[in-house]
Amino acid sequence: MENTQITRIAVVGAGPRGLSVVDRLLSRRRMLPEAARPALRIVLVDPYDPGPGHVWRTDQSRLFLMNTPALFPTVVPAGPTAAELPPSPAGLSFDGWRELMRSAPGPQLSDADRTELAGLGSADFPSRALYGRYLQWTWHRLLDAGRADGVDLRHERAEALHLQRRGTGFTVELSGGGQLDADVVVLALGHVPADLSAEQERLRAAAQRHGLDYFPPAVPGDVDFSRLPEGEPVLVRGLGLNFFDLMVQVTEGRGGRFLSTGDGPGRALRYEASGREPLLLAASRRGTPYRAKALLDSYIPRSVRLRYLNREAASRLTRRGLNPGFDHDLWPLLHRDAVWAYYGTLARVRPGVLRGGAEDFLAELQAALDVPGPAWDAAKEDVLSRYVPDAHRTNLEALAQPLGRRPYAGAEELDAAVLAYLEDDAAGSAAGEDDPLKMAIGAFNAGRSVLKEVVADGGLAEESWLAELRGWFEPLVEGLASGPPPQRIEQLAALTRAGLVHFVGPDPRFDVDEAAGLFTAASPWVGTRHTARVLLEAMMPPNRVERTGSPLLGSLLRDGLARPKVMMSATGTPVLTPGLDVTPPPYRPVGVSGEPQQNLYVLGLQLSSVQWGTAIAAEAGAPAAAGSRTLRDADDIAAALLAGADGGQAQQEAGAAGRHGATSLSVS
Repeated sequence: MENTQITRIAVVGAGPRGLSVVDRLLSRRRMLPEAARPALRIVLVDPYDPGPGHVWRTDQSRLFLMNTPALFPTVVPAGPTAAELPPSPAGLSFDGWRELMRSAPGPQLSDADRTELAGLGSADFPSRALYGRYLQWTWHRLLDAGRADGVDLRHERAEALHLQRRGTGFTVELSGGGQLDADVVVLALGHVPADLSAEQERLRAAAQRHGLDYFPPAVPGDVDFSRLPEGEPVLVRGLGLNFFDLMVQVTEGRGGRFLSTGDGPGRALRYEASGREPLLLAASRRGTPYRAKALLDSYIPRSVRLRYLNREAASRLTRRGLNPGFDHDLWPLLHRDAVWAYYGTLARVRPGVLRGGAEDFLAELQAALDVPGPAWDAAKEDVLSRYVPDAHRTNLEALAQPLGRRPYAGAEELDAAVLAYLEDDAAGSAAGEDDPLKMAIGAFNAGRSVLKEVVADGGLAEESWLAELRGWFEPLVEGLASGPPPQRIEQLAALTRAGLVHFVGPDPRFDVDEAAGLFTAASPWVGTRHTARVLLEAMMPPNRVERTGSPLLGSLLRDGLARPKVMMSATGTPVLTPGLDVTPPPYRPVGVSGEPQQNLYVLGLQLSSVQWGTAIAAEAGAPAAAGSRTLRDADDIAAALLAGADGGQAQQEAGAAGRHGATSLSVS
């Protein structure tokens, strides 16, 4: 008998994670016997277009690039992942879509899309606008699949402002005065606004007093870079990915040109100015930008194989019932892998620098790395001291301080040091598999995927999560493995040589000169103070739920339907973490009463207190438990929802899926 009951689902957030939820719902539903398939009405709630959402809008500047190559991202199971999860009705990773659009361009492609696709290979870095086009295409594929399967799938162009509990379901209040009723709500919010910190509020207030311009943290596509003055200094805080968006928008985006010099990597470009550029005074905690990605034909270097921090080692920890500490149990394993990647590459590409044969060196290094317990480090140092000259050795932990935390006489000396860093980094990226440091970073990148799996859902002691993983390792690995496309470092080097970018130095301090009415920035390591009438925060709004500027998240916290997760530090002090307190998968928020919220699920960035690396997209072909964890989380939600499960309290009666009520989803 046909199932006429309707399960009404509201997915709040129509970006990549919202798409993954829809994909998994349609896929899981197809797996059910036809008579048992529940009638679904799914509404994606988002003021932006479904698919691209806010961050991946198709109308943003083509100069804004992704920091992963085309071969990496996906929002549906693809490659080996497709064998682990039910098959997708959309079915293509971004790279699969890229190949399809090159051979059979779709009518939705703009002229700019076609031009970009013509020159885009798997290892190249696409624009965010083109990735948004892929997400848009995926949405339309899902829309068609839903209609073919009898699923009512639609988009409500509004912002969800408030959830009001109605029995076991919700009424979702929308911007513009509308509302919709839903039996189940999935929060797939992605990046949301955040309140300014106390220091940022102070700087903004000073800007208002003195008639200065202060740009708070924001999604780059939302920033009006045309407001930055030509020929005047602009203080920039942050040298991560948002900095490079700003940099290219006010140079190439204003008519400047990067021209080939014919020189080798590191000095491959020179900049021909348009005369409309501002003078960028760039600052960050490290004093340097993130290191660029290496030029590779794969995401993880093909020469990198994790010998120590692999899934077998992780499973041994699990079988022993350990709740590991990062510094004690995990970092020594990943450290070994990175050491082997560095020196194994050095021995392969520059065996002549070694004091002795490469085979003997590698055999002794392997034996040292295999020494159990903390003694391995001393054994490794003994081998290195005998075989490797100091000029060719590395200290991986010291990479967190690329400028060495030493004093600089002034701006000129500092700029020269940063330029040398940029040129060396660009040359390393160009060498790809033949650069020892980039291969060590490749080991870190491979290790991140394993770490994500190991530490998720309470797999790491709380004090270790706070002080070790998040305390020192996360800043280190982000600065090494989350960097920009390599051409951005070449471009920054060219702009530095052209005198259009200067650097403030490590540990910068920002203030206001009240007498002069100017912003100031200075580093304790450099004897120069910089001033400007403009200060731009080149960073995304922080992913901290207690500082959220989202009306919906704010209302959930105020109404007690959700709370931030609290962890205990090593001293027994409670620490408020950035993410929500949630149940084990499928994730449901825990309210102030300590009870999980019925029929309410969370996916993505707001899970940052139970997962690590939530901002990283799903990796095409990666294991569902690690690099494609977002897809598995979406699949868990879909499976629970369609089984009539209430976030882990599965109700296994026949016909449970769809019994939430026969009323239609109403939008008014």
